[in-house]
Amino acid sequence: MNYDVKDFEQEVIQLSSRIPVLVDFWAEWCGPCRILSPVLEMLAQKHIEEWELKKINTEQFTDIAARYQIRNIPNVKLFSEGSVINEFVGALPEASIEQWLRMALPDKHARQLDQAEVFVRGNRPEEAQSLIEPILTETPNHERGRALLALALLFSDHKRAVNLVADVDPSSKYYDMAETVRTFDQLLSKIDDPSSLHDSATKSKYLAAIKDVSQRRFDNALAQLIQIIRDDRYYDEDGSRKACIAIFKYLGEESEISMKHRREFGTALYV
Repeated sequence: MNYDVKDFEQEVIQLSSRIPVLVDFWAEWCGPCRILSPVLEMLAQKHIEEWELKKINTEQFTDIAARYQIRNIPNVKLFSEGSVINEFVGALPEASIEQWLRMALPDKHARQLDQAEVFVRGNRPEEAQSLIEPILTETPNHERGRALLALALLFSDHKRAVNLVADVDPSSKYYDMAETVRTFDQLLSKIDDPSSLHDSATKSKYLAAIKDVSQRRFDNALAQLIQIIRDDRYYDEDGSRKACIAIFKYLGEESEISMKHRREFGTALYV
C-alpha cells in the first residue's frame, strides 16, 4: 500500500476531519526512518478503521517540513480536525507506539459522552444511560464510559455502579469520578443497614439526609448534612463532610445547588 502524500491539504488536513491521520516525516538518508517505517505500516493495517498513515519525504516537501518545524527525523505527528494533537520523535518500538496511540488518539465517542455527562450533571440519568450503554457494548473497557455510567446508575443500582469503577486507580484521570461513586455507595448502604451506624441524636438526621440523597433531593440533603457538620462533625467518621464533597463533585462545581451551599459548607468546617 502506498502511503506517500501528494496533496498535503487534501490527504492530511481535510482527511483528518473525518479520521485521525498519523504523518511520518522521513528522508531517504535516515537510518532510523527505515526501522520505523515498517512498524508504522504494520500498525496502520492493524488499526485500519481507527486512523490512517501518511508519509512526508522532508526533502521533497521542504515547505511542509518547515511549516511543522521538523528538525529531527523520524518525526511522527498525529493530526485531527486539521491540527497536530500529539507527536513523537525517533524510532520507538512497536509496544511503545501502541501505548502512545492509546493515549494520543482522540476518542471517537467524545461528543456522545460529553452529552451524557451533561445529562448526568443535569439529574437526567436515564438519558445518560441510553447514550453510554451502546458505547460500552462496542468497547466494554472504555474508562470514561464506565465512569459516567457508574454515575448515571448511582441512584438506581449503586452496587452495579461501584463494580463498574472497581479497577479505576489513582493514576486514572477518572479517579475522582470513581471515588465519588464509592463514597455514594458507602453512604447509600447505610439505608440498607442502619444498624451499622451508632446510636446518637444525630443518627435519625443523618439517615434522613441520606434518604434525600437517594431520592436526588440534593438541596435538602446538603442543608441537613451541613447542619450535621456543625453539630456533630465526626459522626460516621466524618461522613457528612465526605457526602457533601461527593454531591458537589456529582453535580459539578458550577451547578446552582453546589454554588448555593459551597460557602455554608466551608464555614461549617472551620467554625
